Amino acid sequence: MNPFEKFVSESARVFQNGKKLPLGLRPKGRRVASRRKPDLLIFSPHPDDECIVGGLALRLLREAKWKVANVAVTLGSRRERKTARLRELQNACDFLGFDLIVADLEKINLETRKKSSARWRAAVKTISKILADKKPRVIFLPHENDGHPAHVGTHFLVLDALKSLPKNFKCFVVETEFWGQMTNPNLLVESGSADVGDLIAALACHVGEVRRNPYHARLPAWMIDNVRRGAEIVGGAGASSPDFTFGTIYRLQKWRGGKLKKFFNGGKFLGAKKNPADLFR
Repeated sequence: MNPFEKFVSESARVFQNGKKLPLGLRPKGRRVASRRKPDLLIFSPHPDDECIVGGLALRLLREAKWKVANVAVTLGSRRERKTARLRELQNACDFLGFDLIVADLEKINLETRKKSSARWRAAVKTISKILADKKPRVIFLPHENDGHPAHVGTHFLVLDALKSLPKNFKCFVVETEFWGQMTNPNLLVESGSADVGDLIAALACHVGEVRRNPYHARLPAWMIDNVRRGAEIVGGAGASSPDFTFGTIYRLQKWRGGKLKKFFNGGKFLGAKKNPADLFR
C-alpha cells in the first residue's frame, strides 16, 4: 500500500473544500493610523496582486507596525468590470489593513511604452507624483519578466518613474513574482498559517475573478512550492530547505543615486520569528 495515496487524496479534498468556502468576507483588518504617509507602497498591476505577493507587506504591517498602501496601477482591462473590481479591491485592502491609492491607468505594457510615448509619459508622471508625495521607505513591484504584459509594463513604468525623480530620492525596492519566476531572487519570506489564511480571505474578496478561476484556493500550494524552489534558488544550489511551510520569493535591492543597487550579497531566509523590519536597516 502506497502511504502517499492518502496524502494526495487528502490534499485534493482540502483544495476542493477550499473552493466552496464563502467569498467576499467582511473586512477584519486594522490600519496603522499613527503615521500620515505609508512606509510601503505595493504597485499592483491588477486588483488581487496586493494579496498574492503581500506576505512580507502583511508581516511588516502586523509585526513592525508599518503603514502599507496598495497602488492600483490598473483596474483591469475590462471597462465594464472596473466599478466592481474597485469595490472588491477596497474590500480586500480593508480586510488586510492596507490603504488604497487608485491610479487606474490603462494599457500599461511594453507596446505602449514603445509606440505611445505621450500616453506613457502621462502614466510615468502619475506614478512619479505618488512616489514624490508619499516618499515610501519600501516599494513593491513585479520583476522585469513576470510573464504578463501588465506586470512587465508595471515594472518598467515604476522604474521610469524612479528615474524621473531627483537623484537624491532613495528607497528599498522589492521585486515580486507570480506569472513568471525570477532567475535570481535573493529573499524567501515565511508566512504563518494565520497570515496565509487572511491573504486568501482577502483574495476571495475579488469575487468576480475567483468565481471564474478559484486561484485563491491554490495560493497555499503556490506558497508551499515557493519554499521548495526558494531553498536552492535563494539559498544556493544544494542548500538545505528552511523549515517553512509557506513562503514568498522576492528580490530586494535599493534605489539610490538614480539606479538600482545590490543591498546585500547572497540570499536570505526570513523566518516567522524574525523581525521583518530588520531587512531594511
